[in-house]
Amino acid sequence: MELLQVADTVAREKNIDRDIVIQAMEEAIQKAGRSKYGYEQDIRAQIDRKNGEINLKRYREVMADDAEIENEVSQLKLDQARRIKPDAEVGEFLVDELPPLDFGRIAAQTAKQVIMQKVREAERARQYEDFKDKVGEIVSGVVKRVEYGNATVDIQGRAEGILRRDETIPREPINVNDRIRAIIYEVREETRGPQIFLSRSHPEFMAKLFMQEVPEIYDGIIEIKAVARDPGSRAKIAVLSHESSIDPVGACVGMRGSRVQAVVNELGGEKIDIIPWTEDLGSLVVSALQPAAVAKVVLDEDKNRMDVVVPEEHLSLAIGRRGQNVRLASMLTGWDIDVVTEEQESTRRAEEFQTRSSLFIEALDVDDVIAHLLVVEGFTRVEEIVETPVDELNMIEGFEEEISIELQNRASVWLEQKQNELNEKQEELGIADDLMQAEGLRADQIMKLGENDIKTLDDLADLAGDELIEILGGGSLTNSEANEIIMMARKHWFAEEDAAAEKAAIEAAKTSEESPEAVAAQTEEL
Repeated sequence: MELLQVADTVAREKNIDRDIVIQAMEEAIQKAGRSKYGYEQDIRAQIDRKNGEINLKRYREVMADDAEIENEVSQLKLDQARRIKPDAEVGEFLVDELPPLDFGRIAAQTAKQVIMQKVREAERARQYEDFKDKVGEIVSGVVKRVEYGNATVDIQGRAEGILRRDETIPREPINVNDRIRAIIYEVREETRGPQIFLSRSHPEFMAKLFMQEVPEIYDGIIEIKAVARDPGSRAKIAVLSHESSIDPVGACVGMRGSRVQAVVNELGGEKIDIIPWTEDLGSLVVSALQPAAVAKVVLDEDKNRMDVVVPEEHLSLAIGRRGQNVRLASMLTGWDIDVVTEEQESTRRAEEFQTRSSLFIEALDVDDVIAHLLVVEGFTRVEEIVETPVDELNMIEGFEEEISIELQNRASVWLEQKQNELNEKQEELGIADDLMQAEGLRADQIMKLGENDIKTLDDLADLAGDELIEILGGGSLTNSEANEIIMMARKHWFAEEDAAAEKAAIEAAKTSEESPEAVAAQTEEL
């Protein structure tokens, strides 16, 4: 009974199944038995779950007379077995009772190690099962160790979590025995046990703190749509109310700021801007850039970018210290934001207007009045004039059908001339057709690549994003655009690899004795 009492105590302390502890004890006794009677012996131990009695037995397998014996200690042939047990059969085990073990110091130490190892393995498995579904939850614990800024946190006595230095709030002091709250952002099962990673700098940590402080968020009446943080300094959170009678910002702030202040205190004084969420992106970015006043927002949906125009005196407010305000607004909206003054925006618009007007004057051989009308109507490329129906061109003030048709004819002639020049330059530079059809690049950019000895799609695919930007000139592409162009250029590599693998599988299947159905199944799997 003493063994069972020990098993019960260990199971309670480690919060694991009692039977796992008993199995560990049985394995330890088996190991001690093998060390006494011989490691090649098949020694098995069993502990009675009711009275704690230990049964130690030796097992020997009965083999056929013509069978090859691999272990003479734990196996014997049929004729030998029948001398011991007349009715023995092949595959049967002869079981011999062994006397109880008298554990020596070394045997006892070995048994203890085996038991502790099994208990640790069971404890780790239990911890992983307990925490694998808790990712995204806030837990509290006590700091046990701090090494090089990385803290090991005892989570309610049930497990240990790791709060890495880069997941803490900057300049926040963390000392041994401090009680701390953090969010579980990842749980991994590793050989040394489950690794529970904690964070106090993750945006979701602030969202969960608001959920704890604001009942309306917990009940789903108010929804947190987006969070952006510069940990330890400033944060922005966008909230939406699903009930018109409830003000989402007021509910999050609380009476005299009590709710938001509780979150601020937990985050070490981090300033929090709470803004109302709206599907109107322009209105959202205006709120996100407060306290700066926004005069105009211009969206470029193709590039997921927006220009925000502010008065000169509000430029520094909009950008914020070290660009913090505009950076957080960009994170909150998911768009790249470029803040410019009204004067800068006006100058840029004038330059664009002049550039486009000059293009139409040159290409269509028209005066500046017609060129200006085309630019005002939103035309940016000569191709758009050819692609636009005559009826739509006639709707431009001062245009008649004869003028519209003539403009389209002149545009077609100019485009054809440019295409001929392009073909000649392509031939002169030796640029392959596949590069000419590369997605995301204009003809003039492709010519520039050719001048820099990038003449095939494979040459383009071999480039890195920063190399492509350097060749085309700074400002021509963003990093994300350059990387996307290169990945599109590499697309045919992956297609060729897949086709080669599929062909190899089909050839292998044809040379085998597999059925046509098996061949089809392999092809489908690929």
